[in-house]
Amino acid sequence: MNKVLSLSLVLLLLVGSSCAPSKGKGRVGSEAKAGTGKADRVVEDLSQYRPKYEVADTEPMARIEPTQHNNEQVAVLMDTVASVNKNIKYAQGYRILAYNGSQRQTVMNLRKAIIYRVPDVQDYLTYQQPNFRLMVGDFFSRVEAQQVLNQINDLIPNAQIVQDKINIRKN
Repeated sequence: MNKVLSLSLVLLLLVGSSCAPSKGKGRVGSEAKAGTGKADRVVEDLSQYRPKYEVADTEPMARIEPTQHNNEQVAVLMDTVASVNKNIKYAQGYRILAYNGSQRQTVMNLRKAIIYRVPDVQDYLTYQQPNFRLMVGDFFSRVEAQQVLNQINDLIPNAQIVQDKINIRKN
């Protein structure tokens, strides 16, 4: 029992002495100047270990102007790209599948209701015997298609967004 008590006393002394604040050198701040004994932080002088480089006195570099301008070549390439892009009529995108069934009168009524609700969106009605298929819109992103679907969702609660080849409108 005495061994345990003496061992714990020795450990307590070691821990207490190792946590004592440092004194003397290395104080920074107003306390070091005033001599109050409290230090903000301890600072070591590491300047002796830092490499020293000589600074060469040189004039700043003069601005270099490019001599070979490629503006004409770039303009020709841009015109070529623009003319190729004008010829593109289709792209991969999304449409809303509003109806797929055999009831002609139902699809016509639904088409009129959709045109009334969202007049700026193109509709595509196809007939492959015996089914009518009504697709709505040309959307590049699914988010655009979802916005229109939210507007017509009460008309067609089971409408879906499907991937399809869409027409590119030239404005």
